[in-house]
Amino acid sequence: MQTTAPMPAESAAAVTGDVARSTTRTSTSTTAGTPLVSVQGLTMAFGRRVLQRDLNFDIRSGEVLAIVGGSGCGKSTLLRHLIGLQEPAAGRVLYGEHDLYASDPATLARLRREFGVTFQAGALWSSMTVGENVMLPLQMFSPLSAAQREQEARFKLALVGLAASFDAEPAALSGGMKKRAAIARALALDPALLFLDEPSAGLDPLTSADLDELILHLRNDLGTTVVMVSHELESIYAVADRLLFLDAATQTMTALGPPRELQRDGPPTVQAFLRRGAPAPTAAAEGQTP
Repeated sequence: MQTTAPMPAESAAAVTGDVARSTTRTSTSTTAGTPLVSVQGLTMAFGRRVLQRDLNFDIRSGEVLAIVGGSGCGKSTLLRHLIGLQEPAAGRVLYGEHDLYASDPATLARLRREFGVTFQAGALWSSMTVGENVMLPLQMFSPLSAAQREQEARFKLALVGLAASFDAEPAALSGGMKKRAAIARALALDPALLFLDEPSAGLDPLTSADLDELILHLRNDLGTTVVMVSHELESIYAVADRLLFLDAATQTMTALGPPRELQRDGPPTVQAFLRRGAPAPTAAAEGQTP
């Protein structure tokens, strides 16, 4: 600790048939033990107003990293910095050896294809079917034929439990289904890294639990690295390997580590956040049996 229901594999495989899939998982230029992403001295600001400063952390291959903190602390803003949508006031975001904000246009375009992103509302194109939404990245960035694109999109939809929704309109989907469809589109180019902005926001408890299972499936079975912005503590405890806490009062990160460890041994403000403000249990209370 540093203080500072997916579809079963056999069903998904059946969707693809016997034709070999033409896309392969992309990855940043890293070696064993090297982080996928390294954030160094990052400061986020809107004009003269500093939101967070001096952020230093790595995103490790194969982990689920949750970015948490109080409302307005800069969680979603940090995500935008990590994916190249908002330039930092200071510091660097390194993908392997490449600085995201100091790369030439060709390198930047390649780096952006190496991660997938979902936004809070899903951001599906309402004028396209669900299948067309998932096929769009393949149409733009892959050499696949139309038939292969459809095959790959059906595979991704099956992977997230939406095998029957290829021809559906986004407006016909429930909130949880829209989240899954957005994840399927983010996975279209087989990225090694997936960014999720509030994936459980607005979902009922059972749908949220199903989405947690999907995230664990992506990590455990596909080796996908996941960075998620969230304020849903149940989901954080269920899926996150590590938690990065952004403190609005001090305007910097104050904790980085496994959620349960931070709940027990983290800074007081982090412990209070992870306990929903409840006091820490006493040693006597911890030793009692119900």
